[in-house]
Amino acid sequence: MSAADNALLAEPWKELWNNDLSLTDKIISPDFVAHAAPLTGSGADTVRGREGLKGWVSGIHAILRDLAFEYTVGPITTDDYLVVRWLAEATYAGGFPGAPEDAVGNAVRFTGTDTLLVIDGMLAEYWANADSLLFVQQLGVRELPGILANPAVEQGRRPS
Repeated sequence: MSAADNALLAEPWKELWNNDLSLTDKIISPDFVAHAAPLTGSGADTVRGREGLKGWVSGIHAILRDLAFEYTVGPITTDDYLVVRWLAEATYAGGFPGAPEDAVGNAVRFTGTDTLLVIDGMLAEYWANADSLLFVQQLGVRELPGILANPAVEQGRRPS
C-alpha cells in the first residue's frame, strides 16, 4: 500500500476508538497485535485480535463516559506505517483502581501517539503511547495498586 492509502485508515481508526466497533472487521487484521503499557501498572501489555481490541475499547469507554478522540498531528504515513497524535476528552464514570470515589464525574483530558503497522490495507500491529500520568493525576490517584504490589518498588528499588 502507499502512504496515501494508509492515510485513509486514520479516520476509521479514530472512529473505532470513539466507540464505533463496527469498523473493526473493516480495518483491523485478524491477527492484530497491540502493545501498550497497562494504565494500572499491572496486567497484560499486549492485546490480540479483533475481539481483544473490541474488549479493550469497550473497557475504556466503560470507565470514561463520552470518550472522544481528535487528532492534533497527522496522519503521518509511509508505505508501511500510520502515525497520529491525539487528544482524548471524557468524563470519569468510576472503576479505575486507586481512584477516589469523589473523582466520578471529573472531566479528564490526556494525549497520546499511535503508531500502526499497515499490512495489505489493514492495521496489523499497534504501539500505543498515552500520557498515563496526566490521566491518573486528573483522577486524584495517589497509589496504583498494581505497582505497589511489588516489594522492590515499595522499597525504592528497581524490580529485578
